[in-house]
Amino acid sequence: MKIGFIGLGNMGSGMAANLIKAGHDVTVYNRTLAKAQPLVKQGAHAASQIADACRGDVVITMLADDTAAESMVLGDGGVLKNLPEGAIHISSSTISVALSERLTGAHAKAGQRFVAAPVFGRPEAAAAAKLFIVVAGEPGAVDFCLPLFEVMGQETFRFGEKPSAANLVKLSGNFLIAAVIESLGEALALVGKAGVDQRHYVDFLTSTLFAAPIYKTYGGILVDKKFEPAGFAAPLGFKDNRLVLAAAETLRVPLPLGNLVRDRFLTLLARGGESLDWSAISQLAAEDAGAA
Repeated sequence: MKIGFIGLGNMGSGMAANLIKAGHDVTVYNRTLAKAQPLVKQGAHAASQIADACRGDVVITMLADDTAAESMVLGDGGVLKNLPEGAIHISSSTISVALSERLTGAHAKAGQRFVAAPVFGRPEAAAAAKLFIVVAGEPGAVDFCLPLFEVMGQETFRFGEKPSAANLVKLSGNFLIAAVIESLGEALALVGKAGVDQRHYVDFLTSTLFAAPIYKTYGGILVDKKFEPAGFAAPLGFKDNRLVLAAAETLRVPLPLGNLVRDRFLTLLARGGESLDWSAISQLAAEDAGAA
C-alpha cells in the first residue's frame, strides 16, 4: 500500500519503521527533516513538504497536540488540501474530541475519509509493533486500514463509526494511567517512609493483586526514578489531562481525580519538570511526605 506518514517523534518513528518492514511504500514527513533520515535508510521516501506525503491511499499523522494537528492537516499546504478524494487520513495523534469532530466534518466535505486510531503504548512498544490501537470511523475505511494496524500493533479495538469516540477512549485511558501513577506514587511514599523496601513492594503488587502491564511498567519506572529520557514527556501528560477534563465538562461529567492529577502536573511543570517523563508526578507524593 502507498502510505504517507507525518510526524516522526518517539512514537511515529517506530510506527513508520514497522510499515516499511512490512513492505509498504512509505513516504515520511517531519518538520525537522533530519528525523526522516534513519527511515530513509530503511527504505522510506523523504517528503520535503506535506503534499508529497499525501499522494497515496492513506496518510497517517502522529503529532504532539491539537496545535500541531491543526497546522499539519487544516493549514495552508496541509493534508486536507492535498489528500486525493476518497483517500483516508488516519489520525493516531492524541487530540481533543472537539478537533476530531472538526476533522471528521472537514474531510467529509472534501470527499475524503477520516479514521481516528490513537494508540496505547510507550516508544518501545511502538518500535516492537506491540501497540494497542483504538479505532473508530466509517466501517469500509476502517476495514481498508486493518492491515496497517496489524503491522503497527498487537491488537486493534473498534469503537464504532464516530471517529471522536476513539479519541475519547484514548483520553480516558490516559486519565486512568495518570491516576495509577499518582496512586502508586502515594503508596510508595507511604511504605518507603516506613522503611519497607519499595522494589520488593512493587514486585509483590505486580505478582498478585495488580499483575497488570500498567503497574509492572510504571512500578519499575517509579522505583528506579527513571524519568529521563522521557518516553512520554510531562507537558504531554498535562495536555492529555486538560483534554479529558474538557471532554468531561462538555458532557457534564465530574472528574474529581482528573482535577487532582491536573494540579500534580502543574506542580511538576512549575518546578521545572518539562523534560521529565510524565510519571515524575509520582515523586511529588514523596516530597509531600518529606521522604524524597
